Parts: sequence; C-alpha cells; structure tokens
Amino acid sequence: MSPSRASDRPRPERFAGVHGIDSGTVELVPDRSDPGGWSILVNRVPSSYVHLGDPTRLDFEYMQWAGHVLDVAAPPGARLPAVHVGGAGCTLARYVAATRPGSPQTVFEVDALLVRIMQQAFGLRGVRGLRLKTQDGLEGLRSLPDAYSAVVIRDAFDGSQVPPHLADAGFYAETARVLRADGVYIGNIADTAQVRESRVEAATALEVFTHVAMIAEPGQLRGRRYGNVVLVASQAPLPEDALVRKLAGGAVRARYVEPARVKELVAGVKPRH
Repeated sequence: MSPSRASDRPRPERFAGVHGIDSGTVELVPDRSDPGGWSILVNRVPSSYVHLGDPTRLDFEYMQWAGHVLDVAAPPGARLPAVHVGGAGCTLARYVAATRPGSPQTVFEVDALLVRIMQQAFGLRGVRGLRLKTQDGLEGLRSLPDAYSAVVIRDAFDGSQVPPHLADAGFYAETARVLRADGVYIGNIADTAQVRESRVEAATALEVFTHVAMIAEPGQLRGRRYGNVVLVASQAPLPEDALVRKLAGGAVRARYVEPARVKELVAGVKPRH
C-alpha cells in the first residue's frame, strides 16, 4: 500500500460498529484474539474478514478455495488481471495485490456507501492497481471490452442468495466475453445440503463454458450440511493437478469435482435464463 496520503491509510477503528448503507447495514467487528483482524457483516450476515497485517490471510473456507484457484491460474508472482463482481472488504482483491503485485483489478460494488466505508476503513485507495466502481456487476461487465481479464470473481449476495441476474445465462455469456481465451471464472454460491443452486448454476455455466468444476466441503456434497460451493469455469482445460494438490494441502477439507462429474450431476437440470 502506498503511504503517500493519510486518506490511504487503514483506520478501521474509526468505523467500528454498525453503519447504515444503501442496501441495509454494515458492521465492522474487531477480532478480539488478533488486533489486526476485522470481520465485516452486511445485514448481519458475515461477508468478509480483513487482516490489515496479512492480506494473504483468508479465513473463510470458500475464500481459501478461491485463493487456491488464483494461485494456479498463472505462474507464481505473475500479474493476474482480475475483475470482481461484489466488493465488501475486498479480501480477495487484497490477496491478489499481495501475491501478484501490480495486477490491474476492477471491483464492481453496487452499494455506494459500502464502497466509501470500506475505502476509508481499510485504505483501499492505497492498494496498487485496484479500482473500485460503484456499479451493478452485470452493468460493469458490459462496460468492459472483450478479452479484458484473466479472472472474473463473483462474490455478490442479496441476503443469502446471489442476485438472479448475476447467475443466469446472460451473466455467464458476459463473463465469458470479458475473459481471455484461457481465463478463469470463480463464483461463490451459498447452498443447501442438496446443492440444488450449485447444480443450476453449473448447468447454466455449461451453456457458455467448456469446462466447469466445483469445490466444496465433502460433507456438503454428501447432503449433510449447508455451506459454500465454489464454481470454477473456463474455455480452456483447468489446471486440475495443481489445484487438487493445493486443496489437499489446505487448512480446510475440500473436494474437487472434476468437469466430467459435474456434467453427470447436472444431467436433467434446467439452466437459468
């Protein structure tokens, strides 16, 4: 982060507590066990965890899985242009900036007040290469040229659900257009034990992308728990061997569901239009 301006410096303690935003409320809660950590709750739902001293720290399990995908999406340290649909604390954007310095990144966040608070609380203006735009995610994608980015990450919710217009065939078509030929899409889905929503999204993504995989906690895939599923899609073959090794060595158990198995799981599932 650049030390050039006082306004660029993180100051989350000034924003501790609950604040009104365009979409409801945001709450910043200090981590009592670690003075550098802050939890962000949007409408009382945990949204992000930001650690000021260590931007590579990813506390949420789905963010760890997304981080593994980012790690294998390009050679270590190489720049990785990224577009983020949904911002909040910009945890994954800070991760990319730390692990791949100089990567150009654009974050689309629809809530203007949330953007302002996050910028001021966590010094996001000082993150090199990062641009935050107050704009709906689909509209933001439409504003970008073809083959603009190496990665598109969607982590946007309305309550506990992804807004429907960010999970239909039109959204995936725009995402594929914005991605480079070998680009990778990463989508976070909050799902039930039956993983119904993940299968609908996978079926929808398969209308556009050649290769679609899933990452989830094994118990959820056995129908035992509610949790997050990470959808990974690309027109090019995914770096499966490297990704499976990353997931196997991670702090949270995860299962990689390869594209062939995903196609079996979505057989008969109607895509979202």
